Amino acid sequence: MKKFLVAPVLAAILTGCAGGQPEAPFTLTLAHVNDTHSHFDASDARLSLDGEAVYTRLGGHPRLLTQVNAWRNQAEQADQPLLFLHGGDAWQGSGYFRLNQGAMNADILTRMQLDAMVLGNHEFDLDTPSLADFIAGAGFPLLAANLDASRDPALKDAANLHPYVLYAFDGNDKERLESMEDAGRDPVVAVIGLVPENMPELAAGTGEVRFQQEVASAQRTVDLLREQGVRHIVALTHLGLERDQRLAREVNGIDVIVGGHSHSLLGDFSELGLGQNPAYAQLFTNPNGLAKTCVVQAGQHAQALGRVSVTFTRDGRVSRCEGGNTLLSDGEFYSDVRRTDASRLSPAQQQRLAEVVAASPRIAVVEEDAELRRHIDDTYKPALTAAYGAVIGHVPVTLEHRRLPGRDGSQSDVAPLVAASQLHWVNRPEVQAITGRRAEVALLNAGAVRTGLEPGELKEGQVSLDLLPFGNPLSLVSLTGRQLAGLLLETINASLPDGAHAGRFPYVAGLRYEFDETRKGAGFLSRIEVQQNGRWVRVQPNASYQVVMNAYSASGNDGWNTLLQAQQVLTDRLDLAWVNGRLTAFPVARLSRGSNGAIETHYINQPLDCGAAGVRCNTDAQAFIDYVREQRPLLRPLADSGVSLKRL
Repeated sequence: MKKFLVAPVLAAILTGCAGGQPEAPFTLTLAHVNDTHSHFDASDARLSLDGEAVYTRLGGHPRLLTQVNAWRNQAEQADQPLLFLHGGDAWQGSGYFRLNQGAMNADILTRMQLDAMVLGNHEFDLDTPSLADFIAGAGFPLLAANLDASRDPALKDAANLHPYVLYAFDGNDKERLESMEDAGRDPVVAVIGLVPENMPELAAGTGEVRFQQEVASAQRTVDLLREQGVRHIVALTHLGLERDQRLAREVNGIDVIVGGHSHSLLGDFSELGLGQNPAYAQLFTNPNGLAKTCVVQAGQHAQALGRVSVTFTRDGRVSRCEGGNTLLSDGEFYSDVRRTDASRLSPAQQQRLAEVVAASPRIAVVEEDAELRRHIDDTYKPALTAAYGAVIGHVPVTLEHRRLPGRDGSQSDVAPLVAASQLHWVNRPEVQAITGRRAEVALLNAGAVRTGLEPGELKEGQVSLDLLPFGNPLSLVSLTGRQLAGLLLETINASLPDGAHAGRFPYVAGLRYEFDETRKGAGFLSRIEVQQNGRWVRVQPNASYQVVMNAYSASGNDGWNTLLQAQQVLTDRLDLAWVNGRLTAFPVARLSRGSNGAIETHYINQPLDCGAAGVRCNTDAQAFIDYVREQRPLLRPLADSGVSLKRL
């Protein structure tokens, strides 16, 4: 049984609010996605349906398009307004991006007819010329109100980059306005973009762009729009749920915040085995004590589509905000993720689960848009298939990746393996011959791992294109025990609050720690030990330890501030990359923070330029490839991750 999400409640809202008088109550429907990360194809997922663990495939851009088109048709029939928005981070995340960079996202998202997208941190992963190409190729406006690109040669003249965009509505008819002078008496909706104020800490390719404070910029932009007569304001943000909620509490005049960055699938998905997450469309009172702001976000990897309907009073305040996220399934259910004929559920079981899905507002069976599916398969899929390369091992069971360990003790299966691979690889004799060192500890930021691993063959390209796609060099650096403990404390505490960005959470190898949460979002390390000569010993505050990690983290990015502080005067750090096929160590002299806030790495001799001819930097991915091939060709979870997180 196929089900489109044209819910009776939506039809009632839309029909009940029809009417052409500008002073009448106005209802706006927003369809939204975020953090799609180039997941153009559907993702395998394990769900609980009717108390039974089953596997299906969720989302993908052709399936998103089918669903958003169904909502568009419903809004057109009711003659009511609808916008389709993207909360940022379309880039990275799959082999499609590694092969096509931003061009495929510009193509596919344009075909999906987005009305606006805010820039995410991963849109700054390459460099500003690459971002400028994406912006120029997109058939929809890119937004960022707290960004100053006037000093950046590539972005200063980007005509399709705006602080906000205006849409006037005459029923379902939509017109993009250059200014409020063109509005007439039709209701106007402003969509403003807000990006992380600490963007240079999150992304390496910010160039000469300056980033301004989120709250101050938002209030300034809202005040400007209100002065021009705009009565309905949507903030399209890439800040994360925690900072979206702060924005709602500290800025007057934003009606709806459509967010991204924290990958928050808002709503109660416990019936599907995905937990009871913070509420969707929660309302927060503005500092003036009068108006309220509604906050929404729609998960990750193009698996779900959010829909919120917002009704305004005659004076422009939010009177009702309701909706939800819905996972989009292909409607095929299996007992095993390998989706063999033997594991496909029987027709009777399929029918029973289809009825369960039909009764749930959290999931729907949706077909892919045939035209977009065909375009992806014809234009992009052949190169992706060819790029995956040789088989390096096999995955017998699903290896899941979750950034932050859960209160039930669940953790990432993949991140500890990646950390172990880096510790193993950097201690291989041929690598030690280059570095002259032996590492004792590996640290890994959870955000470096972009996906879990499904049962079946594991190919090289799945590692370098999907699992570890950033092409990071590995770094060796000396840290004292005190610095190690401080780094763990700052990154764990920053990851714990509900809605916080958990990509900075630390996984480990060669080290184990126990963290006790004593109050919500904070706690202490009750144990931190390092393995020496086959036994665990307590980390000594003044002792020095050789630590391996990716260079992004080693430079103190994404809140790993202890590493920036430790290397501002001098460091013994080595970055490892290949130059013309030869593994080479690049000694680092120190780190500094540039005038635009970005962290700069100063090398002693020749700087490491990952974009130069003959230079290959992805030692992080190669370490995992070699580790699987040599040590764990049958890849199972480690018995002990080294991480013990006791949460309240």
